[in-house]
Amino acid sequence: MHYLYLAVIAAVILGVIVGFAVPGVAQELKPLGSGFVSLIKMMISPIIFCTIVLGIGKVAKAAKVGRVGLIALGYFLLMSTFALAIGLVVGNVLHPGSGMQLDPESVAKVQAEAAEGGEGTVDFLLGIIPETLVSAFTEGSVLQTLLVALLAGFAVQKMGRAGEPILRGVEHIQRLVFRVLAMIMWAAPVAAFGAIAAVVGETGWDALRSLAVIMLGFYATCLVFVFAVLGTVLWFGARINVFSLLRYLAREFLLIVSTSSSESALPRLIAKMEHLGVSRPVVGITVPTGYSFNLDGTAIYLTMATLFIATAQGSPLGVGEQISLLLFMIIASKGAAGVTGAGLATLAGGLQSHRPELVDGVGFILGIDRFMSEARALTNFAGNAIATVVIGSWTREFNRAQAARVLSGRDPFNEATLVDDHAGSPEPEPAREPVPA
Repeated sequence: MHYLYLAVIAAVILGVIVGFAVPGVAQELKPLGSGFVSLIKMMISPIIFCTIVLGIGKVAKAAKVGRVGLIALGYFLLMSTFALAIGLVVGNVLHPGSGMQLDPESVAKVQAEAAEGGEGTVDFLLGIIPETLVSAFTEGSVLQTLLVALLAGFAVQKMGRAGEPILRGVEHIQRLVFRVLAMIMWAAPVAAFGAIAAVVGETGWDALRSLAVIMLGFYATCLVFVFAVLGTVLWFGARINVFSLLRYLAREFLLIVSTSSSESALPRLIAKMEHLGVSRPVVGITVPTGYSFNLDGTAIYLTMATLFIATAQGSPLGVGEQISLLLFMIIASKGAAGVTGAGLATLAGGLQSHRPELVDGVGFILGIDRFMSEARALTNFAGNAIATVVIGSWTREFNRAQAARVLSGRDPFNEATLVDDHAGSPEPEPAREPVPA
């Protein structure tokens, strides 16, 4: 498995070379990356279902699961507010968009994105309910799967001893699903080559040069948020060094860079958080919910992109107007964290419903949205990983001794099965010693 990820790095480099050398051919390679992401998405619903049913089914009291959910939602709201504030500050300092000229050819694309991103809050809430009990697995909706899994988990819990055979069956299914996922991962180098070659062939250097300010400013803001804000929260909340945790998740970050979708790493995040020592109920509730509600990278993107578009069209927004518009788009963005390009659709849809005269300006950032999408996905993923550890620590569902062994390399993650047999047992002692970097 170590050589697999070396192959992914080599594929990314080769994809960049091919994208610049033969851009026409490179653009035809896009289905390679899209197909791999679709394969990963195919596995997300069964993995979430098995994780949550096993987690809740083995919890003695249902109130414990509800407490984890409330703490998680409160944490997500707080961190999204911090991300929103940081994006506003940086955007108002950099003034991105000054001196830009709108490309009229991009307007048609923007209007199509606005139509896709126009889902209202009521539609979003009703969309959580699947048409049938099994349609959640075929529709590919994380929140629908989460709802069905919660209901099934509580039902098994109420069955008591009669539900134990069901839990054993789900455990066997989970092992099968993770084994299939491990097989799919061998297609990662081919997917990385196709995805990177296609985006370089489509974009080239022109868009990067003309829009370097907002792109670099956005990346810098995401780095500050992850290492300064989230790193501080992780240290004080769980006494874990942020660099140690992110190094542990290095292969997942590489996968996200290759596919530009945080959803491609969701199944592995679930497995790795369990291996790290976070209990199954906490992982099962926090990770899937975070992928829909913990949108730190998307919050920063929406903030800076909105200020960029308004400034580029000579219509800068006041502070009050900035906050009201961006809060509207944060609500509209729920459920879009793992979808490549969903941030662009949310941005266009929010402007269309709130400030329609600005929506054409989304065409300014079409050329670099793929690169900004990577930073969004990486930040969202890091935020969800840190949230899982912190919430596990706050609810005393985090095994610190196991975390110390894993982060020090003494207990490596099983890349062959992706299943952890000793995950989720909280530590018996309340000691809070720092984990070595």
